[in-house]
Amino acid sequence: MMTPQEEQEKLLEEALTVVRTQSFQMKRCLDKSKLMDGLKHASNMLSELRTSLLSPKSYYELYMAISDELCHLETYLLDEFSKGRKVTDLYELVQYAGNIIPRLYLLITVGVVYIKSNELSRKDILKDLVEMCRGVQHPLRGLFLRNYLLQCTKNVLPDAEEDAEGGEVSVMSHAAPRAIAGLNKMVNSSDADAGTVRDSIDFIQLNFAEMNKLWVRMQHQGHSRDREKREQERRELRILVGTNLVRLSQLECVDVEKYKKLVLPGVLEQVVSCKDAIAQEYLMECVIQVFPDEYHLQTLNSFLQACADLHPDVNVKNVIIALIDRLAQFSHKGDVARTIPTEIQLFDIFSQQISLIIQNRPDMPPEDIVSLQVALINLALKCYPTKLDYVDKVLETTEEIFHRLNLDHLNASGAVSRELMRLMKIPVDNYNNVLELLKLEHYGPLMEYFDYQARKSMSIHLILNALENETSIPSPEQVEGILSLVGPLIQDQTDQPEKEDEEDFVEEQGYMGRFIQLLSGATTDQQYLILNTARKHFGNGGNRRIRHTLPAIVFAAYRLALKYYEFREEDEKWEKKCQKIFQFCHQTIGALIKAELAELPLRLFLQGALVISQMEFENHETVAYEFMSQAFTLYEDEISDSKAQLAAITLIISTFEKISCFGEESHEPLRTQCALAASKLLKKPDQCRGVTTCSHMFWSGKSRDGGGKEMRDGKRVMECLKKAGRIANQCMDKSVQVQLYVEILNSHIYFYEKGCSEIQITTLNELIAKIQEDIPNLESNDESDQINKHFANTIAHLKLAKQQSSPNYSYAGLDV
Repeated sequence: MMTPQEEQEKLLEEALTVVRTQSFQMKRCLDKSKLMDGLKHASNMLSELRTSLLSPKSYYELYMAISDELCHLETYLLDEFSKGRKVTDLYELVQYAGNIIPRLYLLITVGVVYIKSNELSRKDILKDLVEMCRGVQHPLRGLFLRNYLLQCTKNVLPDAEEDAEGGEVSVMSHAAPRAIAGLNKMVNSSDADAGTVRDSIDFIQLNFAEMNKLWVRMQHQGHSRDREKREQERRELRILVGTNLVRLSQLECVDVEKYKKLVLPGVLEQVVSCKDAIAQEYLMECVIQVFPDEYHLQTLNSFLQACADLHPDVNVKNVIIALIDRLAQFSHKGDVARTIPTEIQLFDIFSQQISLIIQNRPDMPPEDIVSLQVALINLALKCYPTKLDYVDKVLETTEEIFHRLNLDHLNASGAVSRELMRLMKIPVDNYNNVLELLKLEHYGPLMEYFDYQARKSMSIHLILNALENETSIPSPEQVEGILSLVGPLIQDQTDQPEKEDEEDFVEEQGYMGRFIQLLSGATTDQQYLILNTARKHFGNGGNRRIRHTLPAIVFAAYRLALKYYEFREEDEKWEKKCQKIFQFCHQTIGALIKAELAELPLRLFLQGALVISQMEFENHETVAYEFMSQAFTLYEDEISDSKAQLAAITLIISTFEKISCFGEESHEPLRTQCALAASKLLKKPDQCRGVTTCSHMFWSGKSRDGGGKEMRDGKRVMECLKKAGRIANQCMDKSVQVQLYVEILNSHIYFYEKGCSEIQITTLNELIAKIQEDIPNLESNDESDQINKHFANTIAHLKLAKQQSSPNYSYAGLDV
């Protein structure tokens, strides 16, 4: 048993065989000038189009094969007529063909030949042909018959305008060249018979109306279970109906006025009255695509009113969006902005008509409503880029619709949320300036309709846009506005989930830390107010967030203080302002301490002390001392891990060494505290390294009383190094002990070369000897290899230094 497809292929092949046979016979008869016999074979060939067994696709192939053969007949008849051989009453003769399908195809072919040969009135023949095609009411056969009529008359349609004063009628170049000469001749002899563009409009619109009726009728044939198949077949045939609109658009003499008064009303009346969703949606989109943008601009109201009257099943959203996108592109064609005529309030017209359509369609899905607003906001931004109020009007309308529909906390994965996300991102991506969003009164309130995930996603989009475009935020009010918009990235929300991905969270907070660098006031005073505003928002972020954001605010405040100092000549109150800034930083770092952080605030306090030491303002020593003492307090109270303790005390000592603003009264207790803290480390190796580090503080540390010069206290340096040696000697692990001796040796060499007279060559020889004695006893492993390498490099340095005499030091007497 054959499948339906195989059956179709068999039926089509049988029909094509008949076509080939009959067309061959037709051509033989025509070659022998036996016209009547040729017409008989042509009629037999055309009888194959009477079938009801073929699918639309197979019928189309058969139709194309027969159309090609009929071209041969038309060419023959034209040739005969051009030679002056007139066949009497041929036009009437073919009307006696036995069956209506062959009769009408032949009638169209001969009729077109008569028109091209000027035998009879073009206007009357066209009217006659389009009326007689009503004899075929079978949808499929009728559609293809009328399509044949449309194709054959393509180049002979009247495309001329009558002169207002009754002068000559001129034919446009729409017709074929040979037809033009004949038509002009015919026109000049009889204007009425030649016809005008009005006759062509009537002809095409009548043909269009009849084809559309046949097309719609296909929907109501057969069993209801085959509905989907019928709809698919109809979609395959839609281009046949749409070709009528293409022909209308190709008439040269159809200007805006004729389109407005004659063409569009007739088309819309037919589209609306057919009450078929498939036909209405396709034909409305077809109108949009085939006619020029300028015509649409002049007929917006009537087109959109028709959209409101379409069948409820029509996806009117697609139609309106297609029109909006077309007109939006029109204003930017060829990279040259075209201005919409001022008398056409494009945005207002679309806004009002879309509102009307939404009201008339209470069942329209919310996502489709938002899609219409997306198209409208695109139109506003492309056609009226400077009018922010148009964009805000769209946002306001959307907000009102959501309020009316009781929509709230839209799920991020839902269709409505996705469409709303598109709507909200368009202004961001179009302006590429987040400050413009603050001018949109309804942007923020509309964000509240999202659920947490969608709000966060939108907030990230805003911040990334600001970062990519390096948008500076120059006022406290603008900072307040932006940070209010991106609330989900700043502080906890009532609807956020209990657990979030930690990596994503850190990345998001990293964006916020970078965003803080964009907060840049026009003046220093403005910048201080900006930082206060930012601090207020970020301070509410909770312990997880503030570790990522508050440090950025502290560093921004340190930069601001240095800026005040740089321009101190221009501001009498700069000292008080600097004190206020450091007080602000102290409080901000205090918030990090309350969040049970230790190392981060310690580093920020030390950084603050370094910044203060570069500035000389009233009480700057007291403020710097406070920052250092706070760092010590954190070290003592909060840091318990031994490795962290060593890292922290090393950092404190290194920072203290660089600070030169302390008088001896403050400097002495701080350095004593450093030395004491280093010697109290839990592990002996840590103690040893900490005390060794302290030696640098006594050599290159600076105080105000010393005029900012290095202390170079060789005695204290030597005391530190000796103490380090004693601690190293107490280590039980031999490899650790040797490693510490190598490090102490390096410290001795450093200070010796820096000019510390308390360090003697004998001390160096003793250390070298001690290390050389212990190294052979170490177990062979990676750790001992590293110690050997370190010691070998040290000896190599000493040998080189001994060979290259220096004016500052001498290694004479060194045993290497």
